[in-house]
Amino acid sequence: MSDPRDPSIEAPYSLPKSWGKETEGLAAMSMFISGLVMVTRNRYLAWPAILVAITGYVGSRPLRQKDGGQGLSGVVFALAATVSAYLPMLFLPPLERNQVLLPIDQ
Repeated sequence: MSDPRDPSIEAPYSLPKSWGKETEGLAAMSMFISGLVMVTRNRYLAWPAILVAITGYVGSRPLRQKDGGQGLSGVVFALAATVSAYLPMLFLPPLERNQVLLPIDQ
């Protein structure tokens, strides 16, 4: 029986190969879609942004967070984009038919 403390039988610690070099495409895509929602204020595009961000967060590997992974920032950015898309509906009054809101009328 060999001694488990024997330095000659040591094996170096190595991570699984799949955790290493591949990039995370869903996190980048969710940030892009969320930015697109904020620029265009497209409410219907906000929901897929949340879905892609949550999918990217759930599918991320544990050590990617230390290597500069996005973590929850993609989900928070998607939620902020959704809020910014729906916020004008809460504060702006609905216009009547054939009414145009001009800065002179205020």
